[in-house]
Amino acid sequence: MAVELLPDALWAEIEPLLPEHDPSPSIDGGRPRIPDRVALKGIIFVLTYSIPWNKLPKDLGFGSGRTCLRRLQEWQEAGVWAALHQKLLAHLNQADQIDWSRAAVDAGSVPSPLGGEDTGPNPTDRGKLGTKHHLLVDRNGLPLAVALSAANTHDSQVFIPLLDGARAIAGKRGRPRWRPHKLHADKGYDFRFCRDYLRRQGILHRIARRGIESKERLGRHRWVVERTISWLHRFRRLRIRYDKRSAIHLAFLLLACSIIAWRFVQRFCH
Repeated sequence: MAVELLPDALWAEIEPLLPEHDPSPSIDGGRPRIPDRVALKGIIFVLTYSIPWNKLPKDLGFGSGRTCLRRLQEWQEAGVWAALHQKLLAHLNQADQIDWSRAAVDAGSVPSPLGGEDTGPNPTDRGKLGTKHHLLVDRNGLPLAVALSAANTHDSQVFIPLLDGARAIAGKRGRPRWRPHKLHADKGYDFRFCRDYLRRQGILHRIARRGIESKERLGRHRWVVERTISWLHRFRRLRIRYDKRSAIHLAFLLLACSIIAWRFVQRFCH
């Protein structure tokens, strides 16, 4: 199971991004530090199966759940997960495997029964507490940027922060690119400020108009973002949010996006 969770090739991408730490103490100097790779396997196990941190089985050899959580937080603060996502996107860009011709945005809500930061009453789930995952993908559904909000935040309010959060992707000669040629979105983004933003960025758009068009007409291009949201929610830790701190949940979200990007790398870059 450990090999499947963290293959050697993926570990080789991650290890250089991890911050340096003090050497483990000697035998007489205290408990030795759990190796980073071991702790990361525990993190991916929790992301995949959504087991509570304090229930992480010791016989799996991943260390304690508390240690894995502490390492997840430490690496999030160091920007490791965002850097990993960008690194894998650069590999795909270098191999011409990012399709900039079209992109799509959408959001999916998940329950947040324990509440916490960036949670709010979900109007589509009888007012129960929830969180939204906002996602920007390329034409093939490759995740390019993600953001969090409370479930009662309108999708349009996260539109500009989501796109502004899309970092330029290296991998080719010349100026790194982040802008798609055209962006597709549903009626939730049918506002003048969304269109004005896209015009300023030089991005063509196809946004469904409320009361005029059915969102099904955009299905030919928008279905990829809905599929990618379903990919994210196959990671059980993202299906129901149990983390009160947004930083922890965002770390899981970025790690899941990186694993999806890694699957693209394995498929198209070898």
